[in-house]
Amino acid sequence: IVVWGNGGCAGDGAGQRLHLAEIASHGYLVIANGGIKSGPGTTPIPRPRTPPPEQAAGFVPPPPESSAEQLTQAINWAIAENARQGSAYFGKLDTNAVAVSGWSCGGVQALTIATRDPRVKTAVIHNSGLFPDGQARMRGMELTKSELAKLGSPVIYILGGPTDIAYANGMDDFVRIGGVPAAVANLAVGHTGTFFQPNGGKAAQVALAWLDWRLKGRREGAAWFVGTKCKLCTDAEWKIEVKGL
Repeated sequence: IVVWGNGGCAGDGAGQRLHLAEIASHGYLVIANGGIKSGPGTTPIPRPRTPPPEQAAGFVPPPPESSAEQLTQAINWAIAENARQGSAYFGKLDTNAVAVSGWSCGGVQALTIATRDPRVKTAVIHNSGLFPDGQARMRGMELTKSELAKLGSPVIYILGGPTDIAYANGMDDFVRIGGVPAAVANLAVGHTGTFFQPNGGKAAQVALAWLDWRLKGRREGAAWFVGTKCKLCTDAEWKIEVKGL
């Protein structure tokens, strides 16, 4: 089971559909926050624009379209459906294999639940990281650096290199995490990652390898991250740091 927080904490559960469909095609039930608001067969919905500076006095940004709590609701729903006779998922889900994941603001949503819900067995955080303590936060991104100590399961950050606006925050998170196994992998693609490439691009393959290792116990997944000759260690496009693996 993989629950997903969208980029921008948006309410469009299809916004990162190429990435999510690739994950799902490998035997995962993937649940994203929100509804299907983009992609084939949908009508584009204009997004509200932030007013220009001369009109911005007193402007209050609208609340996020989705919340971290919805990820918990998604986990609850999946577990209930696994137990409900007549459900399409009856008896088909491994309810002990739960991951949280997300992009940017949605990555903070995933981290939030990873610090609170003991059912979470791993977190996969894309192009994201927590704001420094004391710095103003966007609504929906209130988790503090000190709360990283509450993480109860292994975590990987998949970042876009120094041009990723979340790079500094994500790398700092990795340095601070000490109680659980952690990894950070960087591919120089910036903040948009590879979400809009066919099948979710290279970042999706890294996420899959991590999920297969952590949720399915597959050695071939671990081989991407463990040992001096690990797959990412020997790929010149990637830079990887690990601890506690």
